[in-house]
Amino acid sequence: MSGTLWGIGLGPGDPELVTVKAARLIGAADVVAFHSARHGRSISRGIAEPYMRPGQIEEHLVYPVTTETTDHPGGYQGAIDEFYEQAATRLAAHLAAGRDVALLAAGDPLFYSSYMHMHRRLADRFNAEIVPGITSVSAASAALGTPLVEGEQVLTVLPGTMPVDELTERLRETDAAAIMKLGRTFPGVRRALADAGRLDDAYYVERASSTRQRVLAAADVDEADVPYFSITLVPGPTPTTGVAALVGGQHRGAPTNTSEPTTSNAADGESAGAAGEVVVVGLGPGAADWTTPEVTAALDEATDLVGYTTYINRVPERAGQRRHASDNKVESERAAMALDLAKRGARVAVVSSGDPGVFAMASAVLEVSAEPQFKDVPVRVLPGLTAANAVASRVGAPLGHDYAMISLSDRLKPWEVVAQRLSAVAAADMAIAIYNPASSQRRWQVGAMREILLTHRDPETPVVLGRDVGGPTESVRVVTLADLNPDEVDMRTLLIIGASTTTAFDTPEGTRVFTARRYENA
Repeated sequence: MSGTLWGIGLGPGDPELVTVKAARLIGAADVVAFHSARHGRSISRGIAEPYMRPGQIEEHLVYPVTTETTDHPGGYQGAIDEFYEQAATRLAAHLAAGRDVALLAAGDPLFYSSYMHMHRRLADRFNAEIVPGITSVSAASAALGTPLVEGEQVLTVLPGTMPVDELTERLRETDAAAIMKLGRTFPGVRRALADAGRLDDAYYVERASSTRQRVLAAADVDEADVPYFSITLVPGPTPTTGVAALVGGQHRGAPTNTSEPTTSNAADGESAGAAGEVVVVGLGPGAADWTTPEVTAALDEATDLVGYTTYINRVPERAGQRRHASDNKVESERAAMALDLAKRGARVAVVSSGDPGVFAMASAVLEVSAEPQFKDVPVRVLPGLTAANAVASRVGAPLGHDYAMISLSDRLKPWEVVAQRLSAVAAADMAIAIYNPASSQRRWQVGAMREILLTHRDPETPVVLGRDVGGPTESVRVVTLADLNPDEVDMRTLLIIGASTTTAFDTPEGTRVFTARRYENA
Protein backbone atom coordinates (compact mmCIF):
# COMPACT_ATOMS: atom_id res chain seq x y z
CA MET A 1 0.00 0.00 0.00
CA SER A 2 1.32 3.41 -0.97
CA GLY A 3 2.13 6.11 1.53
CA THR A 4 0.43 9.49 1.79
CA LEU A 5 1.96 12.78 0.72
CA TRP A 6 1.15 15.39 3.35
CA GLY A 7 1.52 19.02 2.36
CA ILE A 8 2.18 20.56 5.77
CA GLY A 9 1.59 24.27 6.24
CA LEU A 10 3.94 25.50 8.97
CA GLY A 11 2.73 29.05 9.28
CA PRO A 12 4.88 32.18 8.96
CA GLY A 13 7.84 31.33 11.20
CA ASP A 14 6.96 31.09 14.88
CA PRO A 15 6.94 27.35 15.80
CA GLU A 16 4.04 28.05 18.17
CA LEU A 17 1.91 29.04 15.16
CA VAL A 18 2.15 25.50 13.74
CA THR A 19 -1.29 23.92 13.99
CA VAL A 20 -1.93 20.96 16.30
CA LYS A 21 -2.67 18.76 13.28
CA ALA A 22 0.51 19.78 11.49
CA ALA A 23 2.62 19.09 14.58
CA ARG A 24 1.05 15.65 15.00
CA LEU A 25 1.60 14.65 11.37
CA ILE A 26 5.21 15.89 11.32
CA GLY A 27 5.98 13.69 14.30
CA ALA A 28 4.18 10.68 12.82
CA ALA A 29 5.58 10.83 9.26
CA ASP A 30 8.13 8.29 8.06
CA VAL A 31 9.84 10.92 5.91
CA VAL A 32 10.17 14.67 6.45
CA ALA A 33 11.01 16.59 3.26
CA PHE A 34 11.98 20.24 3.04
CA HIS A 35 13.51 22.75 0.63
CA SER A 36 16.45 25.12 0.92
CA ALA A 37 18.72 27.19 -1.25
CA ARG A 38 22.27 25.98 -1.89
CA HIS A 39 23.46 27.40 1.44
CA GLY A 40 21.60 24.45 3.02
CA ARG A 41 19.73 26.33 5.74
CA SER A 42 16.07 25.37 5.61
CA ILE A 43 13.66 27.76 7.30
CA SER A 44 10.90 25.15 7.09
CA ARG A 45 12.96 22.51 8.87
CA GLY A 46 13.87 25.03 11.57
CA ILE A 47 10.19 25.70 12.23
CA ALA A 48 9.29 22.00 12.27
CA GLU A 49 12.26 20.76 14.30
CA PRO A 50 10.47 20.87 17.71
CA TYR A 51 7.90 18.39 16.36
CA MET A 52 10.26 15.95 14.63
CA ARG A 53 11.34 12.70 16.25
CA PRO A 54 14.69 10.88 16.21
CA GLY A 55 15.17 8.38 13.42
CA GLN A 56 12.95 10.02 10.80
CA ILE A 57 14.19 9.94 7.22
CA GLU A 58 14.94 13.45 5.98
CA GLU A 59 14.82 14.48 2.33
CA HIS A 60 16.67 17.76 1.84
CA LEU A 61 15.58 19.24 -1.51
CA VAL A 62 18.19 21.83 -2.51
CA TYR A 63 17.30 24.32 -5.23
CA PRO A 64 20.00 24.43 -7.91
CA VAL A 65 19.38 28.13 -8.47
CA THR A 66 17.44 30.92 -6.76
CA THR A 67 18.28 34.45 -7.95
CA GLU A 68 21.71 33.74 -9.47
CA THR A 69 22.43 32.92 -13.10
CA THR A 70 22.70 29.35 -14.41
CA ASP A 71 24.43 27.62 -17.30
CA HIS A 72 21.58 25.10 -17.66
CA PRO A 73 20.67 24.77 -21.37
CA GLY A 74 17.06 25.54 -20.53
CA GLY A 75 17.99 28.62 -18.54
CA TYR A 76 16.50 29.37 -15.13
CA GLN A 77 13.14 27.76 -15.85
CA GLY A 78 14.78 24.67 -17.30
CA ALA A 79 16.94 24.25 -14.20
CA ILE A 80 13.95 24.63 -11.89
CA ASP A 81 11.73 22.25 -13.88
CA GLU A 82 14.45 19.62 -13.86
CA PHE A 83 14.88 20.05 -10.11
CA TYR A 84 11.16 19.58 -9.47
CA GLU A 85 11.10 16.40 -11.57
CA GLN A 86 14.07 14.98 -9.68
CA ALA A 87 12.57 15.95 -6.31
CA ALA A 88 9.26 14.34 -7.24
CA THR A 89 11.09 11.15 -8.20
CA ARG A 90 12.83 11.04 -4.81
CA LEU A 91 9.55 11.50 -2.92
CA ALA A 92 7.72 9.04 -5.18
CA ALA A 93 10.19 6.31 -4.21
CA HIS A 94 9.24 6.73 -0.54
CA LEU A 95 5.52 6.86 -1.28
CA ALA A 96 5.67 3.75 -3.48
CA ALA A 97 7.44 1.94 -0.63
CA GLY A 98 4.50 2.73 1.68
CA ARG A 99 6.15 5.56 3.59
CA ASP A 100 4.17 8.65 4.55
CA VAL A 101 5.95 11.84 3.51
CA ALA A 102 5.47 15.18 5.27
CA LEU A 103 6.55 17.86 2.79
CA LEU A 104 7.06 21.07 4.76
CA ALA A 105 5.88 24.41 3.48
CA ALA A 106 6.32 27.78 5.17
CA GLY A 107 3.00 29.59 5.42
CA ASP A 108 0.28 27.69 3.56
CA PRO A 109 1.10 24.86 1.10
CA LEU A 110 -1.00 26.34 -1.71
CA PHE A 111 -0.11 30.00 -1.21
CA TYR A 112 3.06 30.90 -3.17
CA SER A 113 4.62 27.67 -1.93
CA SER A 114 6.95 25.10 -3.49
CA TYR A 115 4.64 22.31 -2.33
CA MET A 116 2.25 22.85 -5.22
CA HIS A 117 4.92 21.76 -7.72
CA MET A 118 5.20 18.39 -5.97
CA HIS A 119 1.41 18.12 -5.68
CA ARG A 120 0.98 18.50 -9.44
CA ARG A 121 3.55 15.81 -10.12
CA LEU A 122 2.47 13.27 -7.47
CA ALA A 123 -1.23 13.70 -6.57
CA ASP A 124 -2.41 11.73 -9.62
CA ARG A 125 -0.41 8.67 -8.46
CA PHE A 126 -0.53 8.84 -4.66
CA ASN A 127 -2.92 9.96 -1.96
CA ALA A 128 -2.12 13.63 -1.24
CA GLU A 129 -3.63 15.64 1.58
CA ILE A 130 -3.02 19.26 2.52
CA VAL A 131 -2.84 20.76 6.01
CA PRO A 132 -3.40 24.52 5.70
CA GLY A 133 -1.19 26.96 7.54
CA ILE A 134 -1.30 30.58 8.67
CA THR A 135 -0.12 32.77 5.82
CA SER A 136 2.46 35.51 6.02
CA VAL A 137 -0.31 37.97 5.16
CA SER A 138 -2.12 37.15 8.39
CA ALA A 139 1.10 37.20 10.41
CA ALA A 140 2.15 40.55 8.97
CA SER A 141 -1.28 42.02 9.66
CA ALA A 142 -1.02 40.82 13.26
CA ALA A 143 2.45 42.36 13.55
CA LEU A 144 1.11 45.64 12.23
CA GLY A 145 -1.88 45.43 14.53
CA THR A 146 -4.43 46.73 12.07
CA PRO A 147 -7.28 45.23 10.03
CA LEU A 148 -6.39 44.81 6.38
CA VAL A 149 -9.99 44.93 5.19
CA GLU A 150 -13.36 45.54 6.79
CA GLY A 151 -16.94 45.43 5.57
CA GLU A 152 -17.09 45.29 1.78
CA GLN A 153 -13.47 46.25 1.18
CA VAL A 154 -11.42 44.24 -1.32
CA LEU A 155 -7.97 42.79 -0.55
CA THR A 156 -5.66 42.10 -3.49
CA VAL A 157 -2.61 39.86 -3.10
CA LEU A 158 0.14 40.82 -5.54
CA PRO A 159 3.58 39.38 -6.33
CA GLY A 160 6.32 41.99 -6.26
CA THR A 161 7.75 40.41 -9.42
CA MET A 162 4.98 42.00 -11.51
CA PRO A 163 5.97 44.77 -13.94
CA VAL A 164 5.89 48.14 -12.18
CA ASP A 165 3.20 49.58 -14.47
CA GLU A 166 0.84 46.65 -13.87
CA LEU A 167 1.52 46.67 -10.14
CA THR A 168 0.78 50.41 -10.05
CA GLU A 169 -2.55 49.95 -11.82
CA ARG A 170 -3.67 47.16 -9.51
CA LEU A 171 -2.73 49.20 -6.44
CA ARG A 172 -4.85 52.07 -7.73
CA GLU A 173 -7.87 49.82 -8.18
CA THR A 174 -7.95 47.96 -4.85
CA ASP A 175 -8.98 48.98 -1.32
CA ALA A 176 -6.15 47.05 0.32
CA ALA A 177 -3.14 45.08 -0.85
CA ALA A 178 -0.56 42.57 0.30
CA ILE A 179 2.59 42.51 -1.84
CA MET A 180 4.64 39.31 -1.67
CA LYS A 181 8.01 38.23 -3.11
CA LEU A 182 10.03 41.27 -2.15
CA GLY A 183 13.81 41.05 -1.77
CA ARG A 184 15.38 42.53 -4.90
CA THR A 185 11.98 43.56 -6.24
CA PHE A 186 11.41 46.13 -3.46
CA PRO A 187 12.68 49.21 -5.38
CA GLY A 188 10.10 48.53 -8.09
CA VAL A 189 7.40 47.84 -5.49
CA ARG A 190 8.09 51.15 -3.75
CA ARG A 191 8.02 52.98 -7.07
CA ALA A 192 4.64 51.40 -7.86
CA LEU A 193 3.31 52.40 -4.42
CA ALA A 194 4.45 55.97 -4.98
CA ASP A 195 3.04 56.12 -8.53
CA ALA A 196 -0.29 54.77 -7.27
CA GLY A 197 -0.43 57.32 -4.44
CA ARG A 198 -0.32 54.55 -1.84
CA LEU A 199 3.20 54.87 -0.41
CA ASP A 200 2.08 56.85 2.65
CA ASP A 201 -0.47 54.10 3.39
CA ALA A 202 2.00 51.23 3.09
CA TYR A 203 3.84 49.28 5.77
CA TYR A 204 6.73 46.83 5.53
CA VAL A 205 6.88 43.71 7.71
CA GLU A 206 10.02 41.59 7.74
CA ARG A 207 10.10 37.99 8.97
CA ALA A 208 6.66 38.26 10.55
CA SER A 209 6.15 36.33 13.81
CA SER A 210 9.84 35.39 14.12
CA THR A 211 12.31 36.69 16.70
CA ARG A 212 13.77 38.88 13.93
CA GLN A 213 10.48 40.54 13.03
CA ARG A 214 10.63 44.21 11.96
CA VAL A 215 7.79 46.60 11.14
CA LEU A 216 8.51 49.85 9.30
CA ALA A 217 6.76 52.41 7.15
CA ALA A 218 7.40 51.33 3.56
CA ALA A 219 8.78 54.77 2.77
CA ASP A 220 11.52 54.34 5.41
CA VAL A 221 12.90 50.97 4.29
CA ASP A 222 16.51 50.64 3.10
CA GLU A 223 16.11 49.10 -0.37
CA ALA A 224 19.49 47.38 -0.07
CA ASP A 225 18.44 45.40 3.00
CA VAL A 226 15.15 43.68 2.12
CA PRO A 227 15.04 39.86 2.50
CA TYR A 228 12.73 37.62 0.51
CA PHE A 229 10.78 36.81 3.68
CA SER A 230 9.15 40.20 3.91
CA ILE A 231 5.84 41.66 2.83
CA THR A 232 4.31 45.05 2.15
CA LEU A 233 0.79 45.75 3.39
CA VAL A 234 -1.55 48.53 2.34
CA PRO A 235 -4.53 48.45 4.76
CA GLY A 236 -7.97 49.41 3.51
CA PRO A 237 -9.55 52.78 4.29
CA THR A 238 -10.28 53.33 7.97
CA PRO A 239 -14.07 53.04 8.52
CA THR A 240 -14.16 55.92 11.02
CA THR A 241 -13.11 58.44 8.37
CA GLY A 242 -14.07 56.81 5.08
CA VAL A 243 -10.54 57.38 3.77
CA ALA A 244 -7.16 56.05 4.89
CA ALA A 245 -7.48 58.18 8.01
CA LEU A 246 -6.04 61.59 8.69
CA VAL A 247 -2.57 62.44 7.47
CA GLY A 248 -0.85 63.39 10.69
CA GLY A 249 2.16 61.57 12.07
CA GLN A 250 3.39 60.97 8.49
CA HIS A 251 1.51 57.73 7.81
CA ARG A 252 -2.11 56.74 7.42
CA GLY A 253 -4.33 54.02 8.79
CA ALA A 254 -4.66 53.62 12.54
CA PRO A 255 -3.13 50.25 13.38
CA THR A 256 -4.93 48.43 16.16
CA ASN A 257 -4.69 45.07 17.89
CA THR A 258 -8.40 44.52 18.24
CA SER A 259 -11.58 45.48 16.45
CA GLU A 260 -13.38 48.64 17.41
CA PRO A 261 -16.45 48.46 19.64
CA THR A 262 -19.70 47.87 17.83
CA THR A 263 -22.51 50.39 18.03
CA SER A 264 -24.52 48.05 20.21
CA ASN A 265 -21.76 47.24 22.68
CA ALA A 266 -19.23 50.00 22.70
CA ALA A 267 -17.22 49.24 25.82
CA ASP A 268 -17.92 46.93 28.74
CA GLY A 269 -21.65 47.13 28.22
CA GLU A 270 -21.81 50.85 27.47
CA SER A 271 -23.99 51.67 24.49
CA ALA A 272 -23.16 53.99 21.61
CA GLY A 273 -23.69 57.59 22.62
CA ALA A 274 -22.87 56.91 26.27
CA ALA A 275 -20.41 59.26 27.94
CA GLY A 276 -16.87 58.19 27.19
CA GLU A 277 -13.61 60.05 27.63
CA VAL A 278 -9.98 60.11 26.60
CA VAL A 279 -7.31 60.29 29.28
CA VAL A 280 -3.78 60.86 28.00
CA VAL A 281 -1.34 59.37 30.49
CA GLY A 282 2.42 59.29 30.97
CA LEU A 283 3.97 56.07 32.30
CA GLY A 284 7.26 57.72 33.18
CA PRO A 285 10.53 56.83 31.47
CA GLY A 286 10.95 53.16 32.36
CA ALA A 287 10.69 51.86 35.90
CA ALA A 288 7.23 50.78 37.07
CA ASP A 289 7.79 52.69 40.32
CA TRP A 290 7.88 55.92 38.30
CA THR A 291 4.27 55.53 37.14
CA THR A 292 2.09 57.68 39.38
CA PRO A 293 -0.87 56.26 41.34
CA GLU A 294 -3.14 58.65 39.43
CA VAL A 295 -2.01 57.16 36.10
CA THR A 296 -2.26 53.60 37.43
CA ALA A 297 -5.86 54.24 38.49
CA ALA A 298 -6.72 55.66 35.04
CA LEU A 299 -5.23 52.60 33.34
CA ASP A 300 -7.25 50.29 35.59
CA GLU A 301 -10.47 52.16 34.80
CA ALA A 302 -9.95 52.23 31.03
CA THR A 303 -11.90 49.94 28.73
CA ASP A 304 -9.41 50.57 25.92
CA LEU A 305 -5.69 51.33 25.74
CA VAL A 306 -4.29 53.12 22.71
CA GLY A 307 -0.61 53.74 22.07
CA TYR A 308 2.73 52.84 20.57
CA THR A 309 3.34 49.09 20.88
CA THR A 310 6.41 49.44 23.12
CA TYR A 311 4.51 51.57 25.64
CA ILE A 312 1.34 49.45 25.55
CA ASN A 313 3.49 46.43 26.37
CA ARG A 314 4.58 48.12 29.61
CA VAL A 315 1.00 48.08 30.91
CA PRO A 316 -0.05 44.82 32.61
CA GLU A 317 -2.84 43.04 30.76
CA ARG A 318 -6.29 43.13 32.35
CA ALA A 319 -9.18 40.83 31.43
CA GLY A 320 -11.75 42.55 29.23
CA GLN A 321 -9.55 45.54 28.44
CA ARG A 322 -8.91 46.08 24.73
CA ARG A 323 -5.39 47.02 23.61
CA HIS A 324 -4.88 48.97 20.37
CA ALA A 325 -1.16 49.08 19.61
CA SER A 326 0.51 50.78 16.64
CA ASP A 327 3.90 51.93 15.44
CA ASN A 328 5.42 55.23 16.50
CA LYS A 329 4.70 57.22 13.33
CA VAL A 330 0.90 57.45 13.35
CA GLU A 331 0.20 59.93 16.14
CA SER A 332 -2.72 61.76 14.53
CA GLU A 333 -4.39 58.56 13.39
CA ARG A 334 -3.91 57.08 16.85
CA ALA A 335 -5.47 60.18 18.40
CA ALA A 336 -8.44 60.05 16.01
CA MET A 337 -9.02 56.41 16.84
CA ALA A 338 -8.96 57.08 20.59
CA LEU A 339 -11.40 59.95 20.24
CA ASP A 340 -13.72 57.88 18.06
CA LEU A 341 -13.72 55.06 20.61
CA ALA A 342 -14.60 57.55 23.34
CA LYS A 343 -17.30 59.08 21.17
CA ARG A 344 -18.90 55.62 21.09
CA GLY A 345 -18.77 55.35 24.87
CA ALA A 346 -15.36 53.85 25.65
CA ARG A 347 -13.11 55.04 28.46
CA VAL A 348 -9.84 55.33 26.60
CA ALA A 349 -6.35 55.72 28.03
CA VAL A 350 -3.84 56.97 25.46
CA VAL A 351 -0.48 55.73 26.69
CA SER A 352 2.77 57.67 26.40
CA SER A 353 6.18 57.17 27.92
CA GLY A 354 7.56 59.90 30.18
CA ASP A 355 5.17 62.84 30.33
CA PRO A 356 2.45 62.89 27.66
CA GLY A 357 2.92 66.61 27.09
CA VAL A 358 6.64 66.34 26.28
CA PHE A 359 7.16 65.19 22.67
CA ALA A 360 4.34 62.70 23.19
CA MET A 361 0.63 62.12 22.59
CA ALA A 362 -1.08 64.94 24.49
CA SER A 363 -0.63 67.55 21.78
CA ALA A 364 -1.72 65.15 19.02
CA VAL A 365 -4.90 64.18 20.90
CA LEU A 366 -5.79 67.77 21.70
CA GLU A 367 -5.15 68.88 18.13
CA VAL A 368 -7.49 66.24 16.69
CA SER A 369 -10.03 66.81 19.49
CA ALA A 370 -10.49 70.37 18.21
CA GLU A 371 -12.23 69.00 15.12
CA PRO A 372 -16.04 69.46 15.15
CA GLN A 373 -16.89 65.75 15.27
CA PHE A 374 -15.09 65.38 18.61
CA LYS A 375 -16.29 68.57 20.31
CA ASP A 376 -18.30 66.61 22.90
CA VAL A 377 -15.54 64.13 23.83
CA PRO A 378 -13.86 65.01 27.16
CA VAL A 379 -10.05 64.90 27.15
CA ARG A 380 -7.86 64.87 30.26
CA VAL A 381 -4.06 64.83 30.51
CA LEU A 382 -2.32 63.16 33.46
CA PRO A 383 1.34 64.08 33.95
CA GLY A 384 4.25 61.70 34.19
CA LEU A 385 7.89 61.82 35.18
CA THR A 386 9.91 63.06 32.19
CA ALA A 387 12.90 61.24 30.79
CA ALA A 388 14.93 64.43 31.20
CA ASN A 389 14.22 64.59 34.93
CA ALA A 390 14.94 60.88 35.34
CA VAL A 391 18.32 61.12 33.61
CA ALA A 392 19.17 64.29 35.51
CA SER A 393 18.45 62.58 38.84
CA ARG A 394 21.00 59.85 38.13
CA VAL A 395 23.88 62.36 38.13
CA GLY A 396 22.55 65.08 40.43
CA ALA A 397 21.01 68.31 39.17
CA PRO A 398 22.22 69.26 35.67
CA LEU A 399 18.80 70.87 35.08
CA GLY A 400 18.97 72.86 38.32
CA HIS A 401 18.58 76.22 36.56
CA ASP A 402 16.82 77.40 33.39
CA TYR A 403 16.84 74.76 30.66
CA ALA A 404 15.25 73.91 27.32
CA MET A 405 13.96 70.67 25.81
CA ILE A 406 14.66 70.14 22.11
CA SER A 407 13.88 67.13 19.93
CA LEU A 408 16.62 66.43 17.43
CA SER A 409 14.23 64.58 15.12
CA ASP A 410 13.62 66.32 11.83
CA ARG A 411 10.72 64.07 10.81
CA LEU A 412 8.03 66.57 11.78
CA LYS A 413 10.02 69.80 11.42
CA PRO A 414 12.88 70.76 9.08
CA TRP A 415 16.45 70.52 10.30
CA GLU A 416 16.87 74.25 9.73
CA VAL A 417 14.37 74.87 12.54
CA VAL A 418 16.17 72.41 14.83
CA ALA A 419 19.52 74.07 14.12
CA GLN A 420 18.12 77.56 14.71
CA ARG A 421 16.69 76.55 18.08
CA LEU A 422 19.90 74.81 19.15
CA SER A 423 21.89 77.92 18.30
CA ALA A 424 19.47 80.25 20.09
CA VAL A 425 19.35 78.18 23.28
CA ALA A 426 23.11 77.66 23.29
CA ALA A 427 23.64 81.41 22.91
CA ALA A 428 21.20 81.99 25.79
CA ASP A 429 23.41 79.85 28.03
CA MET A 430 20.78 77.37 29.17
CA ALA A 431 21.21 73.67 29.78
CA ILE A 432 19.52 71.58 27.10
CA ALA A 433 17.74 68.23 27.31
CA ILE A 434 17.99 66.57 23.88
CA TYR A 435 15.21 64.12 23.01
CA ASN A 436 15.17 61.74 20.00
CA PRO A 437 18.84 62.34 19.21
CA ALA A 438 19.36 59.51 16.70
CA SER A 439 17.88 56.36 15.22
CA SER A 440 19.07 53.52 13.01
CA GLN A 441 18.33 55.61 9.91
CA ARG A 442 19.03 59.08 11.28
CA ARG A 443 22.68 59.27 12.32
CA TRP A 444 24.26 62.59 11.33
CA GLN A 445 22.22 64.96 13.51
CA VAL A 446 24.16 64.40 16.75
CA GLY A 447 27.42 65.41 15.12
CA ALA A 448 25.78 68.44 13.54
CA MET A 449 24.30 69.42 16.92
CA ARG A 450 27.72 69.16 18.58
CA GLU A 451 29.28 71.48 16.00
CA ILE A 452 26.52 74.07 16.50
CA LEU A 453 26.87 73.97 20.29
CA LEU A 454 30.66 74.24 20.16
CA THR A 455 30.32 77.67 18.55
CA HIS A 456 28.73 78.85 21.85
CA ARG A 457 29.93 76.41 24.55
CA ASP A 458 33.28 75.54 26.03
CA PRO A 459 34.56 72.16 24.73
CA GLU A 460 34.77 70.98 28.37
CA THR A 461 31.03 71.52 28.92
CA PRO A 462 29.60 68.44 30.69
CA VAL A 463 27.28 66.22 28.65
CA VAL A 464 25.17 63.50 30.30
CA LEU A 465 24.26 60.44 28.22
CA GLY A 466 21.39 58.48 29.78
CA ARG A 467 20.25 55.33 28.00
CA ASP A 468 17.22 53.22 29.00
CA VAL A 469 17.10 54.98 32.36
CA GLY A 470 14.76 53.05 34.63
CA GLY A 471 14.95 50.05 32.32
CA PRO A 472 16.90 46.76 32.52
CA THR A 473 19.83 48.02 30.42
CA GLU A 474 20.23 51.43 32.05
CA SER A 475 23.53 53.23 31.57
CA VAL A 476 24.49 56.82 32.47
CA ARG A 477 27.79 58.45 31.57
CA VAL A 478 29.24 61.96 31.66
CA VAL A 479 31.57 63.17 28.91
CA THR A 480 32.67 66.56 27.63
CA LEU A 481 31.04 68.23 24.65
CA ALA A 482 34.29 67.89 22.70
CA ASP A 483 34.40 64.14 23.41
CA LEU A 484 30.74 63.43 22.62
CA ASN A 485 30.79 60.50 20.16
CA PRO A 486 27.68 60.39 17.91
CA ASP A 487 28.20 56.64 17.37
CA GLU A 488 27.41 56.04 21.06
CA VAL A 489 23.98 57.70 20.81
CA ASP A 490 20.75 56.03 19.70
CA MET A 491 16.98 56.56 19.96
CA ARG A 492 16.89 55.26 23.55
CA THR A 493 19.46 57.82 24.68
CA LEU A 494 18.66 61.20 26.20
CA LEU A 495 21.37 63.87 26.29
CA ILE A 496 21.71 66.72 28.74
CA ILE A 497 24.06 69.47 27.58
CA GLY A 498 25.32 71.67 30.38
CA ALA A 499 25.49 75.48 30.51
CA SER A 500 28.43 77.70 31.51
CA THR A 501 27.38 77.28 35.16
CA THR A 502 27.25 73.46 34.97
CA THR A 503 29.91 71.64 36.98
CA ALA A 504 30.93 67.98 36.97
CA PHE A 505 32.98 66.44 39.77
CA ASP A 506 33.94 62.92 40.80
CA THR A 507 32.80 61.20 44.00
CA PRO A 508 33.20 57.65 45.30
CA GLU A 509 29.67 56.98 43.98
CA GLY A 510 30.50 58.31 40.51
CA THR A 511 30.44 61.59 38.62
CA ARG A 512 28.03 64.23 39.92
CA VAL A 513 26.76 67.13 37.84
CA PHE A 514 24.89 70.29 38.84
CA THR A 515 23.95 73.57 37.25
CA ALA A 516 24.21 76.41 39.74
CA ARG A 517 21.08 78.41 40.43
CA ARG A 518 22.97 81.69 40.69
CA TYR A 519 25.48 83.58 38.57
CA GLU A 520 28.53 85.10 40.24
CA ASN A 521 27.47 88.68 39.52
CA ALA A 522 23.87 88.17 40.70
